[in-house]
Amino acid sequence: MISNAEEFIAQLADKHGRKRESLLPILQDVVDQYYYLDESYMVNIARELDISTADVYGTASFYSFLGINEQGKHVIRVCQTIVCDMKRKEDIIDAITELLGIRPGETTHDGKFSLFYTNCLGSCHKGPAMLINDELYGDLTPEKTKDILVSYMKR
Repeated sequence: MISNAEEFIAQLADKHGRKRESLLPILQDVVDQYYYLDESYMVNIARELDISTADVYGTASFYSFLGINEQGKHVIRVCQTIVCDMKRKEDIIDAITELLGIRPGETTHDGKFSLFYTNCLGSCHKGPAMLINDELYGDLTPEKTKDILVSYMKR
């Protein structure tokens, strides 16, 4: 897999360029392909861009949407702002935990789902809200949340 990752990262550098400004698009594409940024991926990116691994890691760890730890295929992010808190976001977390058997910061044993809290999703008017990969869901109830997750289980 690493040689494939090395080739993929080289292709991304060809596509986006080998400048410091190319780092974020390359990181995003690697996460899209492999679901997180393994240490070896960051080393290869640094080599392709001729920047330090610390620079790559610093950028990757700054952005919460760029997972630096192994994550599931479907990353669930539940908004943790005060608005979603007041709209009972914990009921949504409880529904996810009941259905998937994981708490925030965990990944299912089959590697299909990871659950995280995140800061504002920009949908305070539709709270409680969650993001699954790039899909935003709002006005959640425990039942609606479970229905959404069941649809992802079939994918």
